[in-house]
Amino acid sequence: MSVKWEKTGKTTGELTFDISQDEIKLGLDQAFRRVKKNLRVPGFRKGHVSRVIFDQYYGEEALYEDALNIVLPNAYAAAVKEAKIKAVGQPQIQAVSMDKGKDWTMKAIVSVQPEVKLGDYKGLEVPKQNTRVYAKDIDAELNKRREQNAELVLKKDKAAKGDTVTIDYKGTIDGKAFEGGSAQNYSLELGSGAFIPGFEDQLIGHKAGDEVDVVVTFPKDYGAKDLAGKEAHFATKLHEVKSKQLPKLDDEFAKDVDDSVDTLDDLKAKIKKNLKDQKEKEAKNAIQQAAVEAAVKNAEIDEIPDAMIQEDIDTQLRQYLGNMQRQGIDPQTYYKLTNTNESQLRAQFAKDAAERVKINLVLETIADKENFKATKEEIDKEIKDLAKEYNMDEKTVRNTLSDDMLSHDITVRKAMDLVTDSAKQVAKSKFKEEKKSDK
Repeated sequence: MSVKWEKTGKTTGELTFDISQDEIKLGLDQAFRRVKKNLRVPGFRKGHVSRVIFDQYYGEEALYEDALNIVLPNAYAAAVKEAKIKAVGQPQIQAVSMDKGKDWTMKAIVSVQPEVKLGDYKGLEVPKQNTRVYAKDIDAELNKRREQNAELVLKKDKAAKGDTVTIDYKGTIDGKAFEGGSAQNYSLELGSGAFIPGFEDQLIGHKAGDEVDVVVTFPKDYGAKDLAGKEAHFATKLHEVKSKQLPKLDDEFAKDVDDSVDTLDDLKAKIKKNLKDQKEKEAKNAIQQAAVEAAVKNAEIDEIPDAMIQEDIDTQLRQYLGNMQRQGIDPQTYYKLTNTNESQLRAQFAKDAAERVKINLVLETIADKENFKATKEEIDKEIKDLAKEYNMDEKTVRNTLSDDMLSHDITVRKAMDLVTDSAKQVAKSKFKEEKKSDK
């Protein structure tokens, strides 16, 4: 295969390559089989024309376009591999020559990954993370569980913040009712922020049986545009006021909230361990983020092609909507629930797309420099893990993802682990001083 690569810019170039006669023949044969079944030639039954008759009647050239579409993807991929370039996005390909009986010559305008010149990426200094669990952390978790297991008890006194009221309400704007503005026997915790700002506050200080005219203004960015920014009146009647009665903090409470423990001390010990695990996980994520960001900052990266940015946005969108669908929410339902559309979601992912691309480029370059490889055992484990995570059959995962794709993810992860594990934690005050000096 004759291949020529010529750079025309830092991340663009022209790739010229030939398609051999053997490949062309296979493409022509396949193209003929596709069109043969619909051919009508005088003297022949539909679909029973031989290749010789077709060439005499139409000419071999009639198959060139279909044949080219068949052979071009593999030919282009082989040319990219032989030229040892990292092409991104869709190339612009044009035929230079497609003469009968000769190799075809193609020219592709290609965008390629930018060159990355690594700086320091090992032993980077990152802010020290505190993973200590304090008594106040354990108390906060215990109080959270008491809140979750609290009983609501009727009270005759005035409603206070934190109480739960049962209400009827009917909303009007300019004297007219509006959709979704009314309900009966609605249970509302005062101070929860579940209603429009100001609504819950106006019920505080009232007792069961009271009728209250609640006046609020819908926020300007409210989801329902026909209500946004408008003043509404809610004729509201309180039926009940209930206060929370927290359970006593003792061994019985501990057993009620967690059947794996026997005493309150056991529950505290379990909470402490869980909080410790959580803090260590958060610390590792923070160290990883800081170390990788530092490695990217130390690297020199040429201008990133727009094709890489768009490819990242496409990937983020596909993964996000895929996660939604696994939860039973299709894209159209998601857009309706969130009052958004695909363009808005793409714009959201576009904000950090360039940074994500830079991170991936740096990690790929580190993996290459460190000569990281993915073993067969690691690829097999990756397939098992993905199948379990997405509740899929292992065979389906293997058919969906190539070994090259899996190897890429594994080696990039190894590069990330290298950067993270070699990082040195230092006092956060040092970073504050460095930021001041940078200004």
